[in-house]
Amino acid sequence: MVKTPRLESEVLHASEEVEVEVWEARAQITNASLGARDSVVCEVPVALVYNGISHAVMMATPQHLDDLALGFSLSEAIIDSSQEVYDIQRRSSELGVEIELTVSGRSFDRLKDKRRSMSGRTGCGICGAESLQQLRLPLTPLPASYRLAHAAIQRALTALQQHQPLQAATGGVHAAAWCDLSGQISLLREDVGRHNALDKLIGASAKGAFDTAQGFLLISSRASYEVVQKAAVAGMAIVVAVSAPTSFAIQIAKQSQICLVGFARQGRHVVYSHSQRLVSGDDSEHAE
Repeated sequence: MVKTPRLESEVLHASEEVEVEVWEARAQITNASLGARDSVVCEVPVALVYNGISHAVMMATPQHLDDLALGFSLSEAIIDSSQEVYDIQRRSSELGVEIELTVSGRSFDRLKDKRRSMSGRTGCGICGAESLQQLRLPLTPLPASYRLAHAAIQRALTALQQHQPLQAATGGVHAAAWCDLSGQISLLREDVGRHNALDKLIGASAKGAFDTAQGFLLISSRASYEVVQKAAVAGMAIVVAVSAPTSFAIQIAKQSQICLVGFARQGRHVVYSHSQRLVSGDDSEHAE
């Protein structure tokens, strides 16, 4: 893939080079070790502050952070639409990055009711939840306005790697991609955390980058319950994961009428829920 100047700039901003030693087993040389330079993904603490109150701190890649803040606010049901966010400001320091959001009074009241303090989103989906009820958000079953061709999933998988410049440079990030009904990747976001990558994608959608009513989500990770729940809140009716789903994720997918696909690999994928949303052949179909 030929990188555009913008992509090169984004990769440089989200990665850094470090000195390393590379050990290689060689037939004629024992303990062969070579000096080299390696690109590693940047990971910084990001605090989301709503109307002056710090609500969430997560480790994230410092790229598309406005999208992250907006997408997190939507997928965690802090806001119902981007119209409830009046302003987003970013402040960087030696400690990390603060994203200051000014939200409507209604949204802020809802946030205070949640009383959640969250951390460590890169690995744990429920860190900071104060009760079992907080694990589930109220979800509405998603309508079936189209049937996706299995071939479209395969086309998106083939193209995925070409759309991951940060992964190509560092080998250390997840990706969340929105694909159209033909399997073309419309937009992709990368982050050290799979939930963050998805929130960035949801935030971009809220800005009008694409329409979640037409297409499917492709993620380069396993399908956790939170990935599926975030997708449901965002109105993404088909979720395709490169790796395995969890039992809780399948349960939420069934309740939300999401078609959940796992172990998506070249020439094969496994459908775990609502297979009626898929169709054989090369072309997707719109519902009559």
